[in-house]
Amino acid sequence: MSEKPILPGPDGIEPVNLKEALEERYLKYALSTIMHRALPDVRDGLKPVHRRILYAMHQLRLSPDGGFLKCAKIVGDTMGDYHPHGNQAIYDALARLAQDFAVRYPLIDGQGNFGNIDGDNPAAERYTEARITNTAADLMEGLEEDTVDFRANYDERKQEPVVLPAAFPNLLANGASGIAVGMATNIPPHNADELCVALLHLIKHPNASIEKLVEMIPGPDFPTGGVIVETRESILESYRTGRGSFRIRAKWEKEEAGRGGYQIVVTEIPYQVQKAKLVERIAELLTEKKLPLLGDIRDESAEEIRLVLEPKTRAVDPLLLMESLFRYSELEVRFGLNMNVLSAGQIPGVLSLRDVLWQWLEHRVEVLVRRSQYRLKKIEHRLEVLDGYLVAYLNIDEVIRIVRHEDNPKAKLMSRFKLSEVQADAILNLRLKSLSKLEEIEIRAEHDKLSEEKRNLEELLASESLQWERISSEVKDVRERYSKATALGRRRTSFADAPEIDVDLDAALIEKEPITLILSDKGWVRALKGHVDDLSKLDFKQGDKLKTAVKAHTTDKLLLLATNGKVFTLEASQLPGGRGHGEPVRLMIDLEENHDIAAAFVYQPSRKLLIASTGGYGFVVPEDDIVASTRKGKQVLNVSEPDEARIIVPVPHGADRVAVISDNRKMLVFKLEEVNEMTRGKGVILQRSKGASVLDARVFKRGEGLTWTDAAGRTFTLQWADLKEWVGQRAQSGATVPKGFPRSNSFGPSF
Repeated sequence: MSEKPILPGPDGIEPVNLKEALEERYLKYALSTIMHRALPDVRDGLKPVHRRILYAMHQLRLSPDGGFLKCAKIVGDTMGDYHPHGNQAIYDALARLAQDFAVRYPLIDGQGNFGNIDGDNPAAERYTEARITNTAADLMEGLEEDTVDFRANYDERKQEPVVLPAAFPNLLANGASGIAVGMATNIPPHNADELCVALLHLIKHPNASIEKLVEMIPGPDFPTGGVIVETRESILESYRTGRGSFRIRAKWEKEEAGRGGYQIVVTEIPYQVQKAKLVERIAELLTEKKLPLLGDIRDESAEEIRLVLEPKTRAVDPLLLMESLFRYSELEVRFGLNMNVLSAGQIPGVLSLRDVLWQWLEHRVEVLVRRSQYRLKKIEHRLEVLDGYLVAYLNIDEVIRIVRHEDNPKAKLMSRFKLSEVQADAILNLRLKSLSKLEEIEIRAEHDKLSEEKRNLEELLASESLQWERISSEVKDVRERYSKATALGRRRTSFADAPEIDVDLDAALIEKEPITLILSDKGWVRALKGHVDDLSKLDFKQGDKLKTAVKAHTTDKLLLLATNGKVFTLEASQLPGGRGHGEPVRLMIDLEENHDIAAAFVYQPSRKLLIASTGGYGFVVPEDDIVASTRKGKQVLNVSEPDEARIIVPVPHGADRVAVISDNRKMLVFKLEEVNEMTRGKGVILQRSKGASVLDARVFKRGEGLTWTDAAGRTFTLQWADLKEWVGQRAQSGATVPKGFPRSNSFGPSF
């Protein structure tokens, strides 16, 4: 069923479908925002408000070497003639173009308070003055020579440029940011010298790859410096797709202080980070105790940035201190890349690095052609006038007679000397005093000079290669003016690889000192200072004795294997001191009363261990997978009573054999590859012995032989050739131990 048409109502009121009206109006609003407010033009890198400010200043003749003018006047002219959107918005945009910490190559030279990197606002527009910079002059070079199109302003009283000629690659050099309806743009600033090198390469090699261009433009160059710690692969992908991001860090250095102390001095902070808010935020984190490595922060900045960071103690590693600050504060930020721009001033789209550079070059070619055509017309007009002057000079008496006596001298001159209307008007407009200067030599010299220029322009317009040569020459001129050898052109942002450090803030506060862990038979634990070798003088509670001693450092983690197959983790720095008898280990871990500690050792990342039960079952487990994060421990080996978890020994790198011994003094040697690697379980049978319990194991390299230590501390080694009697396959019972093997049925300490 078709809808009924909406007919006009009484009193001229026309009903409108609300849905269609909203869709149409919102679409118009969206397009207007995208094209006339938020997105920059790829050709001059400017949004309309910036373009209008610069054009208004150009109309006010505010040249780089001229005088300054009150910003209130500039803002007023911009708002009244071109941009009717409120003076504060215009002044904010104008002020930003003058801030050397916000714009890589400022377009406005400001006089007065234009704000600072702390985030303070500029002074009111009535107090500040401005003029354009040389960079802005480059953008408007040739504006009066018909190089770009003009359109009517908002009330059609004046004309404004659709785009600027842009002899400077402003979009990438200064960057841009904006949010439209359904799309946004965010382009970081780059180094003009590097951009010019890439442009020159692109002129010679139009199909240049992104990889080659990124060799010349390695990344952004922010006005506030900083360090980019992004990988090359990520940067390549960002420039290839036009979307991505860059990690920027503050630049810092370590300054030595007295008595072995030091302080960190931050000299450059990331782009668009306000220094005062950064200091305030770090101070808040310090108060909230979220930065335990940091002792204090001071802002000693004057002309240059100088943030002083004092560590909590001298023992704090400066690298760890900075990594913690990078993680929790704006000393490290991520700057997004979204090269969403207007192509040809009308089509929004995300462009790659190559596309942006190429479209700027195409714009410069169009500007060159239009400027050449404009100049050619001027020359042709002047040549025509000079030809007329020459006729007048050669026939001066007749010309004077016609002017004095003829009723229509213009028509008479045209018919008498075959002149054009332009030539006749030029002759009639001559002043009498100029006649004496009209010398034939001067006329012919100017005529020859202009004729030569005309021929050159005609050749230029007819040859694409000559046009690219001219563009190349212009780019070289820009590169020379913005060379890295100049103060303005030098690269400010550096590159570095971010150190791969796992920042453990609690561990970083601990000073590394040697200790000896003492675990008694009844489960009392303590830590003696230093690595103690003579343990004979240790004092224990009545009826208690030494069970195991482990040499470690205060920064270590200690792993405890319980007879129920659980592994517990203790921080060495948290252990009770060596005075007295220590504390019961059960106060630190949740260990059932019917179970005990079977082994204790220092955690080593990336190591592998062989774990086994008295029942003869076991497997290989990565040590990283048995570290427990809670006092409840981590179940690793599944055991059933009466079996217990008793054996845990390291697997040396390159080891290929396992030796297992049981309390019936039977020993078996087999290949390590026969044992499964797991993270939890019962494992496989290592040695089968009826009624006997497996007591110890050792993993070794075949080429080095099997080594054990007796009760007196003497070491014995049995070479592989002498081990043939005990070599077999996993799950066999083995043979009686070698002669002289310790009565304890143990290979001795394994860690």
